[in-house]
Amino acid sequence: MDLKDQLKNLFPDHKPADEENLQDEPNIWIQDAPLICKYEKRRGKPITIIEGYNGAENDFKKLAKALKSQLSVGGSFKNDKIIIQGDCRDKIMDILKEKGFQVKRVGG
Repeated sequence: MDLKDQLKNLFPDHKPADEENLQDEPNIWIQDAPLICKYEKRRGKPITIIEGYNGAENDFKKLAKALKSQLSVGGSFKNDKIIIQGDCRDKIMDILKEKGFQVKRVGG
């Protein structure tokens, strides 16, 4: 008897939600123009900046949160730019390409 069967015995009236309706990632508008991913140093520390998003600000904030959580790094969203701590350009570009974005690497 596995866990699902045990739960069905404990809660016979419960109807599980359809797994097809649940989404792991929020819907984010994907633009045609490429995002710009560049590297800078501020106060001697490396940062990665992503800019050039034409969609809604809330979508860009969701994208920033998803990137920070996937990379396990800190960062912020300021002035229509995503600022990620550290030089993570390669990983960020791979993640954005998987999500369907076009990415252009600028600098270094």
